[in-house]
Amino acid sequence: MSEIPYKIYLSENEIPSAWYNVRADMKNKPAPLLNPGTGEPLKAEDLYPFFCEELSNQEMNNTDAYIDIPGEVLDFYKMYRPSPLVRAYCLEKALDTPAHIYYKFEGNNTSGSHKLNSAIAQAYYAKKQGLKGVTTETGAGQWGTALSMATAYFGLDCQVYMVKVSYEQKPFRREVMRTYGATVTPSPSMTTNVGRKINEEFPGTDGSLGCAISEAVEAATSQEGYRYVLGSVLNQVLLHQSVIGLETKAALDKVGVKADMIIGCAGGGSNLGGLISPFVGEMLRGENQYEIIAVEPASCPSLTRGSFVYDFCDTGRVCPLAKMYTLGSNFMPAPNHAGGLRYHGMSTIISQLYDEGYVKATSVKQTDVFAAAEQFARVEGILPAPESSHAIKVAIDEALKCKETGEAKNIVFGLTGTGYFDLVAYQKYNDGVMDDYIPTDEDIAKSLSQCPKIG
Repeated sequence: MSEIPYKIYLSENEIPSAWYNVRADMKNKPAPLLNPGTGEPLKAEDLYPFFCEELSNQEMNNTDAYIDIPGEVLDFYKMYRPSPLVRAYCLEKALDTPAHIYYKFEGNNTSGSHKLNSAIAQAYYAKKQGLKGVTTETGAGQWGTALSMATAYFGLDCQVYMVKVSYEQKPFRREVMRTYGATVTPSPSMTTNVGRKINEEFPGTDGSLGCAISEAVEAATSQEGYRYVLGSVLNQVLLHQSVIGLETKAALDKVGVKADMIIGCAGGGSNLGGLISPFVGEMLRGENQYEIIAVEPASCPSLTRGSFVYDFCDTGRVCPLAKMYTLGSNFMPAPNHAGGLRYHGMSTIISQLYDEGYVKATSVKQTDVFAAAEQFARVEGILPAPESSHAIKVAIDEALKCKETGEAKNIVFGLTGTGYFDLVAYQKYNDGVMDDYIPTDEDIAKSLSQCPKIG
């Protein structure tokens, strides 16, 4: 029996009491958000009409390395945190690899994913500000589910615009949101001005996260006492998700293990940024070195095939401009089954770290992802979310490389959630009818050509 247990648990008292803000240690800060009308950098107060005031302040905070977690949020965390760090002994045996594989499992709550870490924080600040409710978008539905749980806890109204293809593919995820009191609308809808415009411009579209964001922002700004909240991309979200990486680092330290490689799926950047933040902090401070890999779908490859430019954060072009790796705000991804990774751009933090070489990136095909997901499920006993399975695919690939070289690397990846609401996708894979759409260079160039010409 190995000295390292299958599951490495922290005690309740070891849950982080403060979030880690990696921007404080970045020499080159992420480029500022710009006003889409004037092109001028935004201040925190410029965001107050859209976001809760405290969240706006967190969004712009580049100096404080640690921000205290409010007591009410910490109390909620204790219902499902700390989450386990699992040594994947069975997967190692199946692969016959000398590598040591660990995964941080974030699916041990009703939302089935890491999204609850930020949802409860954002709902808390909305309640503290005295708001009536919040609006948001959701792709695969994990964020919408998490937010509906959080708003129910604090007694807030919750209005969710769910990407149309996911709304149709994942009816049970939709019903969980409704069970927690949320109103769920397929996007693009005909209930908002921007939704009607997008439907006119892209008739029959399956939607995108960029579309749903535009609708949610319009809904928030047109109702008194409401604000918009977002489950990924934003600095504030990566801040809240740092509990993942802080717990991972503490668990590894507890058993005397140093990670060699850290792998996470990448859509907007929330789980990846949360997982890697404390490790990147050590790299930025010159204390340690790690190999960090962001894994994105080949159908929506913002890091590996996008451009690092200022772009709109939404398809309707009502949100601020962010400098990020992007495929263009008009990019309409194929209706693949990793709905949480179907965003045209990447977090400004992840984009900056990638541009400077602290993070590597790769893209993988959908059918390869599901092959890895089933291989993992059969030996580790967890049915993984399609998003998480992108990280699983590359973790398996890297472990097999270790088999060839004989290296016993410590590989850590983020298992962001479970796939029990994604059985339609698994059915299509098992039936052999899942395809691998990959956008052409012409598709991407056309979308990028419409980015605003700034800097």
